[in-house]
Amino acid sequence: MDMVLSAQVMGGICGVVLCIALLKKRAQIVLGFLVRVVLGAICLIFINDFLEKQGVAVTVGLNPVSLMTIGVLGTAGIILLYAIVASRFL
Repeated sequence: MDMVLSAQVMGGICGVVLCIALLKKRAQIVLGFLVRVVLGAICLIFINDFLEKQGVAVTVGLNPVSLMTIGVLGTAGIILLYAIVASRFL
């Protein structure tokens, strides 16, 4: 009986460690997404301001869709959004 109990305790400890590792990985993914969204929003504001001062009428709005695009794609998302907006003016 003592052997079964120790095997169950070892299995439980392994399960807890595995769950902690999975939650940590998931937290890293969510944190990375949020960092990309915040930095991307700041970049959009600065780029919109710079283009406005240069007289270029290309602005990307801050909305949930653009922030989601930036959060998923990062820098490529910012470039994609400006390319889509700029292609309307060609």
